[in-house]
Amino acid sequence: MSIPATEAVTRTGGLYGATGPTGTEPANQADKEMFLQLLVAQMRYQDPMNPTDSSQFLAQSAQFTALEKMQDVADQTAQLLSAQVAFGASGLVGRDVTYTAADGSTVAGTVAGVTFGAEGPTLDVGGTSVALASVQSVTAGSTTPPSGTSGTSGTAPSSSSSTTSPTA
Repeated sequence: MSIPATEAVTRTGGLYGATGPTGTEPANQADKEMFLQLLVAQMRYQDPMNPTDSSQFLAQSAQFTALEKMQDVADQTAQLLSAQVAFGASGLVGRDVTYTAADGSTVAGTVAGVTFGAEGPTLDVGGTSVALASVQSVTAGSTTPPSGTSGTSGTAPSSSSSTTSPTA
């Protein structure tokens, strides 16, 4: 039986899937059980005339603990990346975007909202759902003032300095 030295860091729910640790707990529990079973088997079947050094068991245990901590860091980094992408997508509301449509054409429009799903954030551009990965460019959006108002008030502030004549 061969055991790979390293495995790829993957999440069962994908990058934008469930953010809780429930997706990796069963696998981690199985790994812990397998490690403990191997450790007990090593101890049980060692040569009584040439016992294994206890420092080897401690080293194996320390390596396994370090591996668990690295997996925890990788999981937390994936959660942080997912949150960062979600906040970035939320910041696009009200902005003008240019994206590639399903037929390959380039379309522009204003982002009206964002929907968060298992595949990642989806932008609502003019009633069309657009994957964040399809966005090619982002601009500040329209700066036209609301209807019925102009950019300035049209009246200059009045100066209220009054002059009085001295009385003698």
